[in-house]
Amino acid sequence: MQGMTAPAPLNPAALSADSEHTIHTLGQLESLLGTPSEAAVAKELPRVHPGYRAMIEASPFAVLATQGPGGLDASPRGDPAGFVQVLDDDQTLLLPERRGNHRADSLRNILTDPRVALLFLIPGVGETLRVNGRAHISVAPDLRARFVVNGKPPQCVLVIKAESVYFQCARAIQRSGLWDSVPPGTPRPVPTPGALLASITHGSFDGETYDRELPARQQASLY
Repeated sequence: MQGMTAPAPLNPAALSADSEHTIHTLGQLESLLGTPSEAAVAKELPRVHPGYRAMIEASPFAVLATQGPGGLDASPRGDPAGFVQVLDDDQTLLLPERRGNHRADSLRNILTDPRVALLFLIPGVGETLRVNGRAHISVAPDLRARFVVNGKPPQCVLVIKAESVYFQCARAIQRSGLWDSVPPGTPRPVPTPGALLASITHGSFDGETYDRELPARQQASLY
């Protein structure tokens, strides 16, 4: 892979959970990574901020994570942009469940553990949006009717109560080159990270300076 050093022969002991190099405690982890920045703390909210709503409405693709007796699951969800609806309480999200392979891993998990996480991606935008909350499965006719496509409603709808919502920085997208094929100059359809932080903090955060310095800071800290 371009830019990466060829891997050296690996000592099998390095893979052991009992290795002296394994992180076991929160103190060790914090010593390794440091403390969260002001921006990393300020961006997390217990509701869907208007800027976050714009990101959800612009996203045609999300990854849904669940867990249950059989373990963890992460599966894709996609439809035209705006396929996940945010209700006026700014905490309730509606996610239609379309026809699939009938494994229903996510739905089976939700029946036993309502905790879910969503990761929204927006073509051409480096930042992603993370939503953590609790879900239940509904077949209410009025909910299904909100998501009819080509005359077909979804099989059911996930009703998700958001508990934690925040955007994720663009470094992972930048490293992967995921959106490199998006035509240059494509207008950004959602607020910038600085604009989001300024709005969330009611202007106490200097969003313009944050946005101006962000590209250089991200490039300097990609690896």
